[in-house]
Amino acid sequence: MARRPVFTGARLVDTTDELTLRCDVLVVGGGPAAAWATLAATETGASVVVVDKGYLGASGVAATAGVGHWLVPPVAERRDDEIGRREETGRFLTDRVWADAILDEAWERTALIEEWGFRSSQPARRERGPFAGRPGERSFSGPAPDYLRFLRGRVKKAGAVVLDHSPAIELLSDASGQASGAKGYQRQLGRPWTVYASAVVLATGGTTWQSHSLGGDVNTGDGHLMAAELGARLSSMEFSNFYGMVPFGTSMDKNGFFISASYWDHRGRPIEYHDLHRSRAELLGASLRGTVTARFAQFGPDMWPVLRDAMPNFFMVTDKLGIDPFTERFPIDWVQEGTVRGTGGIRLVDRDAATGVPGLYAAGDVTARDRLVGAATGAGGPNLAWAVATGTWAGRAAARYAVGRGVELGDVAPAGTKGVLDGARHRYDEGIDDVAEAVRGEILPIDKAVFRSDDGLRRSISLLDGLWERHTLTPATPGEALRARETAAMLAMGRWAVHSALARTETRGMHTRVDHPAEDQTQRHRLLSGGLDEVWVRPDPESPRVRADAAVRVAS
Repeated sequence: MARRPVFTGARLVDTTDELTLRCDVLVVGGGPAAAWATLAATETGASVVVVDKGYLGASGVAATAGVGHWLVPPVAERRDDEIGRREETGRFLTDRVWADAILDEAWERTALIEEWGFRSSQPARRERGPFAGRPGERSFSGPAPDYLRFLRGRVKKAGAVVLDHSPAIELLSDASGQASGAKGYQRQLGRPWTVYASAVVLATGGTTWQSHSLGGDVNTGDGHLMAAELGARLSSMEFSNFYGMVPFGTSMDKNGFFISASYWDHRGRPIEYHDLHRSRAELLGASLRGTVTARFAQFGPDMWPVLRDAMPNFFMVTDKLGIDPFTERFPIDWVQEGTVRGTGGIRLVDRDAATGVPGLYAAGDVTARDRLVGAATGAGGPNLAWAVATGTWAGRAAARYAVGRGVELGDVAPAGTKGVLDGARHRYDEGIDDVAEAVRGEILPIDKAVFRSDDGLRRSISLLDGLWERHTLTPATPGEALRARETAAMLAMGRWAVHSALARTETRGMHTRVDHPAEDQTQRHRLLSGGLDEVWVRPDPESPRVRADAAVRVAS
């Protein structure tokens, strides 16, 4: 039922049973994109509330990694080279206008970090400052906890209200379809919350389908589902099957050193591979036949201390296992990193980070990064540059939209569909855990998610669409709504992914079709998808913009 918020000058109503707030901009998420969006919105004078499933600054996959921004100076030759290499790796689905704009914004915004007074906790890094590099160039790397803790401090100093451990369950919208806030649940206090906002920024991260990727089990697709319920579209969901290597028996998938490592199959034979940013099919195929072993043979002894300093959590794990990855082979396994390291997500319609839904913006891994990296992974650096830039764009644009909309929101109502409280039935669907397990059974196995075929994809579609049709996933209490909502979101994301994979009848980047092993140049376009009860997939009418000589090379 529609509810009209009434505020008499107050921005906050806080009772034992419920928390209600009113603000200009609501930011949903707790990683780098959420922090940069909040900072950009507060810089305009907007009032901002941030809600996160975890703890802002220690939530999601970024908090468990190292920080390495992709910073390229605004020099034509350097940009052309960097963007050109991403075009090649991404199999020419990228957009160099977007890539240039992302690099511009990341270059400008990260320059503020030193000005704001950031210092690393590590003495060597603290002495040389956050940036290092040749004259005219900058690089920024180090432990993510330092960086994210610093951004959290900036957000708090900027005056934003931060609700930690307070997941959003569903968006609010008004009669005209404008995003108008969200409803959620404060887990530690055991009470619901409602935030009425003139604009909303989704920065909820990618989706790993609870594969136990390190830090990734909070990334279940909630933001994607919320956006789709208001009519937003997704893009490149077929490129949502990226697998990270881990030392066998662990979840430590922070693995940049694996990119150029040496590998052997279960019989001890060397495995040849082309480009692990683009595709890991050679190694994944070998893993289906037996255990693969790896060694970081590409690094000499002089680099070992530097690498240990750059990724201490990885070496904490190998040390505990008694492994020296530089000098001995060690067994590896795989973990599905989904759209976190893949590229699928909410499609942005412009460089305001708008979703196409009035008042709704999105930033970071919840959005499709295909214009930047195409059919390949964004890995750490490009994804972080994307988070900084789109977070900044979304925060600024949401604040402008909020000013134009004003404080009177009119009648608003919850927009959630599956996985939300239903006053009519108000019953608990006992199949929630079974549904989640069934989704993972179709999305996580390598033989289904990597080596795709028409028959296999149609079987997955039949099962996932059937689950969506049969299960209400209705919780009985607000406290149970989070698990129900996560399951509904994982199911929705799985359906968009497999429907998109069926529509792309070629092999391109991380998308491998065993029944269509070649790259088809007539399919050099991105795929859009959407829909809830009825999933649709169609080519994106916006064509990739790549370097002219690259296009000629592709055509030949």
